[in-house]
Amino acid sequence: MTKEVPMTEEQQQQWIKNQYQVATKYLAEKGVVTQSVQVEESRYLVPILALWKLTSIDGNKFWVLCGDLPSDHSSVDVAPNAREALRHFSLKWQMQAENLLQAKNEEQNEFAHLLIGRADGLYKLFNDESLWQAN
Repeated sequence: MTKEVPMTEEQQQQWIKNQYQVATKYLAEKGVVTQSVQVEESRYLVPILALWKLTSIDGNKFWVLCGDLPSDHSSVDVAPNAREALRHFSLKWQMQAENLLQAKNEEQNEFAHLLIGRADGLYKLFNDESLWQAN
């Protein structure tokens, strides 16, 4: 059995940088070019998730979620802060999973169960007061 070794500060910073690249590439694949990031409103839980508040070149703002879960995005209008954005994605994924389960397709069924698991995890993070207390 191997023992999990904690990430160094340098490895954590590299993970965050990589997730920023994942987020901007994800938006680019959706036809959205990123202009800036609101770092102070973005949140990271290394190595599980990164939630970015990004602004596109046309001025639209998005919450972009990536990490050890499916990448996704929504307008910032859905949530005033990162905590509420996590709840939004959790509920969104639960509804998407329910729709996928209705399709009765094995591959979609598997993805639906993945979404349900990740949605549950996001909701637990949303609900964890210790993660959201000001330093």
